[in-house]
Amino acid sequence: MGDPRIIESALKGLDPEPAGIDYGMGTSNIDHNTGIRYGVISQNEVLQAWADSSEPDYGMPEENELPEDAEPMGFYLDNGKYEAYCGDDGDIFITKSPFYTFSKFCSPCAPGAGYLMNPIDGGAKTYCFGHKWFEDMQAPYPVYSILTGEEIKP
Repeated sequence: MGDPRIIESALKGLDPEPAGIDYGMGTSNIDHNTGIRYGVISQNEVLQAWADSSEPDYGMPEENELPEDAEPMGFYLDNGKYEAYCGDDGDIFITKSPFYTFSKFCSPCAPGAGYLMNPIDGGAKTYCFGHKWFEDMQAPYPVYSILTGEEIKP
């Protein structure tokens, strides 16, 4: 049986904590080595940077020849600094980053992940993109360094 406080809060429509309800129950969409949640953000928020940085994922080993009409299953980024993936729904999941922020949990559609467009003090520690990913060079959330824990100003 679950935590009665969380169940009662959910039934009343209340968040049991500032970050909301962790539908992943601490087991999904989380880096188990660091305890940091995967960040979720719409590709539209960082469209140019994502288009410039990501690679198509055809779901095949690179040595296979692609058919002429092959369509990617999604797009991924793995550049040694960030690891992220975007499927056909348009949401980017950031699974590694040198930065984090504090956010509310996503709804049940991304259980355990943090939604980057809902930053909140005391929220879930969540991987995020740095300021340079945004057109105006400023993230819509506070950005902290994984290495130092200090806030990174734009």
